[in-house]
Amino acid sequence: MEFITTEIRNQVLLIGLNRADASNAFNVQMLMELSTAITDYEANPGLRCAVIFAHGKHFTVGLQLDEVREWILQNGKIAYPEGQLDPFGLNTRRRTKPLVTAIQGFCFTLGIELALASDIRIAAKSARFTQAEVQRGIAPFGGATFRMVEQFGWGNAMRYLLTGDVFGAEEAFRIGLVQEIVEAKTLLDRAIQIAETVAANAPLGIKATLESGFTYLDELEKRVGADIQKRVIELMSTEDGAEGVKSFQEKRKAKYTGK
Repeated sequence: MEFITTEIRNQVLLIGLNRADASNAFNVQMLMELSTAITDYEANPGLRCAVIFAHGKHFTVGLQLDEVREWILQNGKIAYPEGQLDPFGLNTRRRTKPLVTAIQGFCFTLGIELALASDIRIAAKSARFTQAEVQRGIAPFGGATFRMVEQFGWGNAMRYLLTGDVFGAEEAFRIGLVQEIVEAKTLLDRAIQIAETVAANAPLGIKATLESGFTYLDELEKRVGADIQKRVIELMSTEDGAEGVKSFQEKRKAKYTGK
């Protein structure tokens, strides 16, 4: 794979975002490769926990909006190859194994959604977050609109979903986005340590715990997840959606008309 690395350490799989020259912005190929890595992890009986981390300075600046928008509009949906898992846990069967996420630098838009789709999140002190889709004429499509409400509470979720403001690691910890803050130099080691602790526990107990939690969330998430993705496709087709992409490419503030 070109944009995703994988490495097995005993019973732990390390999944690395590896498009550092573009600040790990997700293009279509990178999304597909991440899906492949998580699907392979799920299928390997020798692996008991996985860690998603990033090569380079930043976790991810989010989507490569122009390419991904065109792909979504051409296909009329957000879909992965048959049999593969959606990294955001929305359009396919759920994974049954635990996932730890280690975040440094910028963790923007899709990066937050990837973190919310995992089970345990830790961040470097210098990490910075934003869910800025409203500034680009669209809405989050990877689960933020409901998972932030689930996990942060309504006010904390809307504070950042509706403004697109940037916030730091301490605020991420306060609202529940991350469970631990560490020094950047120890981030990956700490994530691996947590994953190894999880992997040492009884796998059937881990599976049952995740299944119970997912069962609680599934019915609501599946309905809302399908609805928001249809809505995002509609938004991408509007004049404001096109203006959002254009302003992103031209690195300027967008001018929206509500059309």
